[in-house]
Parts: sequence; C-alpha cells; structure tokens
Amino acid sequence: MRYLPRLRYRDGTIEIGDRLFTRCGVVLDAQSGMIEIGNDVSVNDYSILLGHGGVRIGDNTRIAAHVVIVSFEHSYEDPTILIRDQPIKKGRVVIGKDVWIGAGAKVLAGSNIADGCVIGANSVIKGTTEPFGVYVGSPARLIKRRALPDMTGRDQ
Repeated sequence: MRYLPRLRYRDGTIEIGDRLFTRCGVVLDAQSGMIEIGNDVSVNDYSILLGHGGVRIGDNTRIAAHVVIVSFEHSYEDPTILIRDQPIKKGRVVIGKDVWIGAGAKVLAGSNIADGCVIGANSVIKGTTEPFGVYVGSPARLIKRRALPDMTGRDQ
C-alpha cells in the first residue's frame, strides 16, 4: 500500500525528485527553509524531516523508520531567558547519494553525511562523515568503511 507524506510548507519549499517512496506517518516540514529530495529515495514509517535550516537528500538514499532529521537547534545560553524565547540556530543538513540511515537515527543541525555512508540504528549524527563510512552510536563514530567502488572502469 502506498502512503502519502504529510507536507508542511509554511514559509519554506519542498522539492521532490522522481520516485519518492514513503510509508505511514512521514512528515516533511519545510518550516522557513527548503527540503530537497533526490530521485529514488525512500522514507519509512514515522520519519520526520524539519527543514528550517535546509535539508538536502541525494539520490538512492534509504531512510528507515522513526528517523528524525533536524536542521536547526534551540539556543539556551542565557538562563535568564526562557529557552523558547531564545533564538534558534539554523544548520543545513546534507545527505549524500546511496546513504542508508537506520531505524531511529537522529541527524542533527549542520550535519553532512557523505556519499555511500551507512548510519546504524539509533545513532546520533552531528558533524561530517567520510564517504562510504559505517557509523554507529551516540554520538556516532566511524567503525569501518564499505569497500570503495572501482572508479577505473575496469571489469572485475
């Protein structure tokens, strides 16, 4: 059965490439930013993308169930001001091509997940990853690398 995502634009925009596959309960909320989704991307059950600071997802990326991608964070430095009244900090999230983000993972503001990465279930990503790395944990750490593709054009 095919499910349509819940789209919220507010003052932002959402651009979706060809063949986006979504499951039940997916929310794409551009807020005041932009969500850009490439071709042949899947976003599974109850995943949420908040685009206030901008989110870009590359082609052929797989996002498992209950993943949250947030492109902003709340300030809290001044204890004399309620957190809700302090400014937010926007941080664009870029997710490369051929990435797999495991169930329950969180991708935080300013993160850049390189092409070919695997992000383990329940991991928390904050920062930049290396291409074809496998990251797990909270905070996520590189535990191994996938085999790099043969870019020489030679047959194996």
